Amino acid sequence: MTEESGREKPVLRVEKLCVDARTPEGLKRVLDDVSFDLRAGDTLCLAGESGSGKSVTSLSIMGLLPKASLRITSGNIILGDRELTRLSNSQMRDIRGGEIAMIFQEPMTSLNPVMSIGAQLIEAIREHQQADNSETVARQMLDAVHIADPVLRLKQYPHELSGGMRQRVMIAMALSCRPKVLIADEPTTALDVTVQAQILNLMRELKGEFGTSIVMITHDMGVVAEMADRVAIMQNGRIVEQRNSLDLFASPSEPYTRRLLAAVPRLGAFAGTDGPPRISKAPLQQKQRETAPILNVRDLSVSYGRGSGMLFRRQVPPATVREISFEIMPGETMGLVGESGSGKSTTGKAVLGLIPFSGSVEIDGYDISRLSQPEMRPVRRSAQMIFQDPYASLDPRMSVGRAIAEPMTIHGIGTPAERRDRVADLLRRVGLTPDAATRYPHEFSGGQRQRICIARALALEPKLIVADESVAALDVSVRAQVLDLMLELQETMGLAYLFISHDMAVIERMSHKVAVMHGGRIVEAGTRREIFESPREDYTKALMKAVPIPDPTFYRSLRRSAG
Repeated sequence: MTEESGREKPVLRVEKLCVDARTPEGLKRVLDDVSFDLRAGDTLCLAGESGSGKSVTSLSIMGLLPKASLRITSGNIILGDRELTRLSNSQMRDIRGGEIAMIFQEPMTSLNPVMSIGAQLIEAIREHQQADNSETVARQMLDAVHIADPVLRLKQYPHELSGGMRQRVMIAMALSCRPKVLIADEPTTALDVTVQAQILNLMRELKGEFGTSIVMITHDMGVVAEMADRVAIMQNGRIVEQRNSLDLFASPSEPYTRRLLAAVPRLGAFAGTDGPPRISKAPLQQKQRETAPILNVRDLSVSYGRGSGMLFRRQVPPATVREISFEIMPGETMGLVGESGSGKSTTGKAVLGLIPFSGSVEIDGYDISRLSQPEMRPVRRSAQMIFQDPYASLDPRMSVGRAIAEPMTIHGIGTPAERRDRVADLLRRVGLTPDAATRYPHEFSGGQRQRICIARALALEPKLIVADESVAALDVSVRAQVLDLMLELQETMGLAYLFISHDMAVIERMSHKVAVMHGGRIVEAGTRREIFESPREDYTKALMKAVPIPDPTFYRSLRRSAG
């Protein structure tokens, strides 16, 4: 890659980097000829789907590749004047944290649960600065990342903070030693849109204050548009397109880049319509002629006593729900949207009788508040749930076929041969092949595992499915495929969905009507058109305003107008 005339030398240069993985069949190339420059004060976004090589690239730069399975076979990583691939482990330890720092996707896996926030910050500061005033520096860094009451937070432990606050602590820790390069690996993927917007604004502020160059790894093209000066699109371990962000979004040259951009949900894309787009060419499944809802919720409340649901004495308990009411008709989707802690997931679990509640919940005519657990069995056939993390909801020791057949076995449906045939049919219906039944969850991608969970939810031919953040962790193109699948199944089977999400663009795409939750209550509800085209509540407007827009010109003009 030639250096532009008159421009300063890159802070970080990656040249023709190749990484191989050890497999039973021999070495397999996972990074192939990856090259890019990062200049002072710039943000470079590495974008692409899971498995494209983004995180392997970042771990290579940090010298953190697991030696038992991955190794750099050729290429150069140059920080300033130093070739990092030739340094010893002790030399890389001096560079990590001090000159290159990294923010990982899940802060709870990076923070020590038995050390206070202050102890962890001070340890990082002393390791690289030998500062006598490390406690003062730690407080200043928490102030810099806009954490209120830093003196209190220094004494607290990771479990006592929200996800957004933990991510702020990780940013404070990464920047405490004033690194030249900050690598942010999916730092906002698991966060609400409002918290995500705060974190992205914070990173821009800190980049200006500390002069840090950023490598941001993401599959969210809206985040790319908001943050990137340059973009490198990765696919199958290679960079397939690399340009400045304005040019890439205006005229992407590669088909893969165009597919990524086309798959991004855009808020307002369905303005003027009353329901989700048609996906299937098959005739619509007729709804029940009677006007009875499949789910009728009245004055639902969920509360937690002291210590209920808490692993630690001071941990914040799960969100309470206070006197909410709604109904869903057959073949209809109600989107339930709000930030973490608003009570969405608590509501989803309560309506299926998975946690205690007060009030009335009727599913297909059954008032489940009056039913014992044995009496709930026929209701379970009418209502199923799809959870956010498919890997956590599948038994790793159970084959996919057995996992899908298990509900039928429990309910005594069919012979073993009939259940096998039903499993094969369900796998085909969700876009997988019948031979997937003999394999195990770890052999599938995240999107494929979510399809397996959908197949399992369909095994009992339910009328209602509660989908709790069912696409939140998926790549943008895989997310689009799964959403299309759910819409197609709704059209052909007449399914009703309670679709829980914090993503307003996804809610707009999927829903016939929408309820907005905040602080355990429904603060606004109406048809999709009412909520998205004429919202009444400031909270609803704030949720929509925080959705990243896949257009870098929007953010450039916004920042210019802000001065």
